[in-house]
Amino acid sequence: MTVAGSSSSIPRPDRACSSYLVDDGETPIVLDLGTGAFANLRRHADYDRLGAVVISHMHADHFIDLIPLRYALRYGARRSEKKLPVHLPPGGLAILRTLVSAFPHEGGDFLSDVFALSEYDPSLPLAIEGVTLRFAHTAHYIPAFAVRWERDGASVTYSADTAPDERVTSLARETDVFLCEATLRHGEVEQGLRGHLSAAEAAAMARDAGVRRLVLTHYPEEATSRDLDQAARAIFTGEIVVADDHTTLELAR
Repeated sequence: MTVAGSSSSIPRPDRACSSYLVDDGETPIVLDLGTGAFANLRRHADYDRLGAVVISHMHADHFIDLIPLRYALRYGARRSEKKLPVHLPPGGLAILRTLVSAFPHEGGDFLSDVFALSEYDPSLPLAIEGVTLRFAHTAHYIPAFAVRWERDGASVTYSADTAPDERVTSLARETDVFLCEATLRHGEVEQGLRGHLSAAEAAAMARDAGVRRLVLTHYPEEATSRDLDQAARAIFTGEIVVADDHTTLELAR
């Protein structure tokens, strides 16, 4: 599991927004592809080898680099005749098509000339070759879905964007790696409708889920690695990693 982007919606200097590559050696799957993440992703996987891209929700910092990926697949040196499956949340197709409707088209359809687009049903497992993905609603400002990747006893659960939510905790139960957002700084309080976590809240979810490793991600430049680690360590006794772009973890089987 490799972090291609670890920032929240405003990229930290020299860092990208949310994106995570889970590569089992057969079917590399990208969970989200946010601002600037495609360039980082290219250091770890050839784009023509990707098995699928799965988008958690339709905020730009989680999907906007589908655009440079499209150009690479259409015009790049590694372009392929095979269309890349892109799995969007419910309603995602209309949002993406509205966005690209402003672009000049170089012949054919801007999206479907390289992507096999679909919307997943979050109530059902999604099979991608030998991988199974399962989903859970999160507590966010728009519909968003946590994702659990599983294959041969290994698992990664990605929280997407969420406030504290038992549905996400349940999805992450006993996962090997829990990629969990930690957007809020220590002492920061969201007013009104909540949609994000602090490192301490992420740690509480990891503790309650009995996960093996907690990876804190999706954080702003004001948050330091030390601050995030200390806040989480007071609550979660397992292994804690503060994500940075290009962080890579081996998965247990």
